[in-house]
Amino acid sequence: MYTAFASVYDRLMADVDYPAWAEFYRTLLVKYGISQGKVCECACGTGNLTIWFAAMGYQVTGVDASPDMLFEASQKARKHGAMIPFVKQDMRQLRLHRQMDAVLCTNDGVNYLEDETQLSEFFRAAYLTLKPGGAFLFDVSTPYKLEHVLGDSFFGDELEDVAYLWRNHYSRSRLLVELDLVIFVRQKDGSYRRIHEHQKQFVHTSTQLKNLMQTAGFVDIVFFGDQQMQPPSSQEARWHVAARKPLPVMEEGGAGVPYVSSE
Repeated sequence: MYTAFASVYDRLMADVDYPAWAEFYRTLLVKYGISQGKVCECACGTGNLTIWFAAMGYQVTGVDASPDMLFEASQKARKHGAMIPFVKQDMRQLRLHRQMDAVLCTNDGVNYLEDETQLSEFFRAAYLTLKPGGAFLFDVSTPYKLEHVLGDSFFGDELEDVAYLWRNHYSRSRLLVELDLVIFVRQKDGSYRRIHEHQKQFVHTSTQLKNLMQTAGFVDIVFFGDQQMQPPSSQEARWHVAARKPLPVMEEGGAGVPYVSSE
């Protein structure tokens, strides 16, 4: 996945406001008590958000299943003077050498998980990777967006050195969007290299996500609208989801203050 696509990904995503996206994540992190510390970003891609998190002072580890995406991310991090470890892992089997203060999954990473089994595997892996009290944050394209914005749509554009044709098909019976991209990259001799990318994004409901997160052990689960600290609307394109791994409850007579969930 993303083998040839990785080399042109940033050109196609040039209009995304990554600084604003990263700033919203920082707002959520601070809300959940993580103003500094160790952060793991799953599905980090070419590192556009990872580098911003590092610039904000977090000790970031980037995780992705694509070695080509990670190569682009590491090259970019070096150019920015950021010392970020990038790890090739399937986030459903996330295993790091130390526990994190926060685990993030950005830019639709959760939409690529096919069913409740895969969602549960990732949520449980994220839970185990977190320190007690740590924050779990991710964003997901909503059912509304996948059906009514992306589904059965066609997009195309021609840039100076890249052109693309993007056609989608929404399946109501399978609850997924199949995305077909044909990309033409201009070479130095004036010819074009053709790249074909086929992806699937899966519909996940808020009830499904919340139930599976609770089963994994998370508490204080809240859904926010797209980069806003408000509940999502019925036609929201993206949910930002935040949760916490609870602190251990102290037994009566033990030291410290017991943690009480707001759930």
